[in-house]
Amino acid sequence: MEIAFQAAREAREKGVPCYSLGELIHNPEAVQALHNEGIIPVERVEDAQSGMILLRSHGVSPQVEEQCRRQGLIIRDCTCASVRALHSIVRESGEKGIPVILVGEPDHPEVQGTAGWCTGECFIIHSEMEAEALPPMDRALAVSQTTFSPAAWEKIISHLKARIPLLDVRCTICPATQIRQAEARALAAQVDAMVVVGGKKSANTRKLYEACKAICPRTILVERAEEIPPHFADIHKNHIGIAAGASTPDWSFKEVVTRMNEQERIDQETQEPVANVEQEVQENQENQALTMEDIEKTVVRIRPGQTVTGTVVQITDDEVCVNIGYKSDGLIKRSEMVEKDVNLGDEIEVEVVKVNDGEGNVLLSQRNIVNRKAWEALMEKFENNEYIDAVGKEAVKGGLLASVEGGVRAFVPASQLAQRYVEKIGQFVGQPMKLKIIDVDKTKKRIVASRKQVIEEENAAKKAAAWEKLEEGAVVKGIVRRFADFGAFVDLGGVDGLIHITDLAWSRVGHPSDVLQINQEVEVKVLSLDRERERIQLGYKQLQPKPWDNIEKKYPVGAILERNVVRIRPFGAFIELEPGVDGLVHISQCALTRIAKVEDVLQVGQPVRVKVLAVDPEAKRISLSIREALADEAFVEEEALEIPGEPEDAPVEEAPVEEAPAEEAAPADAE
Repeated sequence: MEIAFQAAREAREKGVPCYSLGELIHNPEAVQALHNEGIIPVERVEDAQSGMILLRSHGVSPQVEEQCRRQGLIIRDCTCASVRALHSIVRESGEKGIPVILVGEPDHPEVQGTAGWCTGECFIIHSEMEAEALPPMDRALAVSQTTFSPAAWEKIISHLKARIPLLDVRCTICPATQIRQAEARALAAQVDAMVVVGGKKSANTRKLYEACKAICPRTILVERAEEIPPHFADIHKNHIGIAAGASTPDWSFKEVVTRMNEQERIDQETQEPVANVEQEVQENQENQALTMEDIEKTVVRIRPGQTVTGTVVQITDDEVCVNIGYKSDGLIKRSEMVEKDVNLGDEIEVEVVKVNDGEGNVLLSQRNIVNRKAWEALMEKFENNEYIDAVGKEAVKGGLLASVEGGVRAFVPASQLAQRYVEKIGQFVGQPMKLKIIDVDKTKKRIVASRKQVIEEENAAKKAAAWEKLEEGAVVKGIVRRFADFGAFVDLGGVDGLIHITDLAWSRVGHPSDVLQINQEVEVKVLSLDRERERIQLGYKQLQPKPWDNIEKKYPVGAILERNVVRIRPFGAFIELEPGVDGLVHISQCALTRIAKVEDVLQVGQPVRVKVLAVDPEAKRISLSIREALADEAFVEEEALEIPGEPEDAPVEEAPVEEAPAEEAAPADAE
């Protein structure tokens, strides 16, 4: 009914007529209500010239569906879920070449539509006699009309099993129908009279009436309250039961209950006063199995979107049937179930999706509850300015679709993905991320979120925490992130500090990459903090050993070393002993003989042997000599040379030695 009303409204909005192929529901009251909404019943597809057509809950054959499409009609399928499942079973069996035995009323629209889905042999039977008249066959599939009598079905199946060796029996009677009939029979056994409310053309209602009448002879079938005979039963002496067919609208059932209550009130007013009548009525009510007042109390009112608790009463491969205390049980499709492992008798929380699907079934969902709770949790986080967990799902025009908590989808604009421009949005697909909700459309349940704001806020928090821990003179750890010509930037955990190139090493540095590497973890000393300008000066060399410490032990006077010339000046040459420590070879000590220019005997980069002449740690000066190193080497070689034929103590004639000029002192400002 609800689907039909929605379709009628949609048709009116589009400005096209709305038809139903046959009566959507076998109840005159409901048909009239649908007609008032603008839904016109037609018996043939040809009678619907153009517009929208509703396929009723009984279903139609695929040929009828194709005819609707060829005619250009907008199809709205209201076929019951149980009937669609029946169609699928019949089609699969026909495709396998297995004959189908369809148990049901041959003229019923559901049976006719189901037969159209069978691509092979299909036999329609309605009685045990017809089952006996079937031709011989080795195997077959037996199915039933969804509203067929369970008792009659069992009898027919017993005959078929005796005749067909390989019989595949599928009881396709709607679970709600079976349960409703069982409850009606139980009620009929407790009361003196029964009123069955529903359409007289409805097979479901008629079978309900027949089941009740077989137990309670005083049973009547009415379509509306006016059809109840006056004084049908003495309400004060008899127990009255009321049952409704699956296709009976709520208002028809309530109308009958109201009419019975009104009749009770009139009867009470017309009766002569009796002593202690109130006490007698009270005693009668206490002893009644089911009075009209009790019936009214047990009629649970439900609405779409309502959350109720019910008991699982039947489980099939495709659906779960739940008793929610309503006149009809509810059905949940497996796809709408969250708790996959449920058992008979389990109490579960469900949401009402539709009060009536056209066959009297209440459609329920567990997933809707989960989705609603997930949405409420998201809205709470939105109000509290909290972050949400998400995973990138799809790159779309203008941004990224992400799946957030509870399966809700969020749109992240490209400008909100990162702090810098993102060229390839697809890189975020499949990536977990934290988002902040920045906009919500509660009507459409859509949210817009930002990853950029999360990054900015987290960085701001890290920066504030880092500044709290920093103080001048402290030694901290950091990660080298980038280089500049003037120094290296180090990440201190949310805030960057600079190591100036002069604070990288005790020796001269051409570029920061000569000392450090990107992503290298280093210990640095905080030299200065400027909180207003957010500048941090760091030192690296300050934590390294000073090259002039213990210099006398490392380079004792008289030691011979081999090092390279690093600089040449007019007064001499500087020799690098180690990074940060240079020694001076005066021009007078550059060669064995007097020279005019240092460049005449030495070049930058040339390796030379030098002798340590003096070390002054306080002045940071070391005097070196190439000449004395060469002289020592010559002396050693001469000592090692032996002259044959002369005794070791023979006198040696000394050659005249020319006096060397005094050494030139290095200027006071020499390096």
